[in-house]
Amino acid sequence: MVIMDDVLPGIKRFLKAAGLSEAAERHVSGFIVAFIMHLGRMSAAAASGAIRIHPRHRAQAMRFLARERRIRDLAVLMQLADLLLAFEHRRKGLWLLIIDQTYCTQQGLKTENTFSHGQRAKSGTDKRRRKKLPRRRCHCFVMGLLITPSGLRLPLYRSYYTKEYLQQLKRRRAGRKQPAVPYRKQTELAVELVETAPVPAKAKVLVLGDTAFDADVLQEACRKKHYSWIVSMNQERVLEGKKPRRKVWSLASTFQAPQFVPVKLTPGKGRYDVQRRVAACRIGRKAKTRTFYVHRERLTLHSVGEVQVVFSTMLEPKRGKRVEIQKVLMTNDLTLSAAEIVELYDLRWQIELFFKELKSTLGFHQYRFRKFAKVERWVELCLITFLYLEWYRAEKLARRDLSEEQKRWWRWQRTHGLCTAVREEAEEKEVDRLASYTKTKGGQRKLKRLLRAARPLERRRVA
Repeated sequence: MVIMDDVLPGIKRFLKAAGLSEAAERHVSGFIVAFIMHLGRMSAAAASGAIRIHPRHRAQAMRFLARERRIRDLAVLMQLADLLLAFEHRRKGLWLLIIDQTYCTQQGLKTENTFSHGQRAKSGTDKRRRKKLPRRRCHCFVMGLLITPSGLRLPLYRSYYTKEYLQQLKRRRAGRKQPAVPYRKQTELAVELVETAPVPAKAKVLVLGDTAFDADVLQEACRKKHYSWIVSMNQERVLEGKKPRRKVWSLASTFQAPQFVPVKLTPGKGRYDVQRRVAACRIGRKAKTRTFYVHRERLTLHSVGEVQVVFSTMLEPKRGKRVEIQKVLMTNDLTLSAAEIVELYDLRWQIELFFKELKSTLGFHQYRFRKFAKVERWVELCLITFLYLEWYRAEKLARRDLSEEQKRWWRWQRTHGLCTAVREEAEEKEVDRLASYTKTKGGQRKLKRLLRAARPLERRRVA
């Protein structure tokens, strides 16, 4: 926590672009401070007391989360994303849009918009064993991570609504004379992310996704936007031709070991090294090189068209033995080599690191709300905090007085390192300001008022 509300570096300039009211800006600042500096579990109570001179009851933070007019339709998130895009308006290169879904487990039986996505028990023994444990339910968010040519990250998201929750939402919106929200599958939400991603005109964009997003609707959306895509192929994909059509995965049994070539990937090296972030322990002398054995084919698939297909495995093929294929990649970009396809798809792991940083560092999943509207505001505030940290990084990289080694340090920092840097700069700024107040009588009176106001609101004794 901090005493003053303006000690976070550049927080006033950052939030000015959102056009929030003074009260809403204080609430958002409190949540940003809490997400960055919370100790233990992140909660609305931690946000209400994060800025000590503006203490609020935790119920005020809950009411703020429930007010839909404060942050509406991701408008604030998109306005703040423009601050990051300003650093990229003259930069040329490849933009990456990585799409995946993440789940947040909730155990409340009355929690809105939850569903169970686990495997159902098939055998009698399995049913008896699973019956002892409470049934876990979860919220689902379809996320997009837009990586700029310089490596900056912009988060995007859409909430998945169950059919039961949409029925409840329909009754509420009918009372307000608002149109009903249609049901959308996760792949359809991913299409929305592709269509609304804040990418500059005529930019070269590559969409990456795992097997869950090998969908015709997503590929059609990319075609309309003239985007390239690479996905991990669904095992049910078949070749073009008359029925019965042959499955693409069945071609793996026809390949021989000499047809596969090795592709080596080393952290910290490669053409797309700027857009890949890894832990400091995984680069340099301790970097471990991974070797993939790949075979490329140009095929025409049913309902897809002509694509490049890469059969990949990490097990070294041996002569006279069957090659065990572990993954099949598919792309509509016919100009890429097999090595480039593997290296680009390897960047899909960046969204998994993004999920880990959101949950482990910022406390993205640590909410406990019954109403899903509060959950969505919580998610937006967490992503605004992530955007603030990326903007803070971009501000440091834009400084001309930093050496190349110092810029490399800022470029490689993960979310935890950025939180530590923000915390240290805020503490130093706050201590210097408090020390300056002790030099004059007017400053001493101001210091006394600050310290009186810094006492937690809920712990003050009633006179």
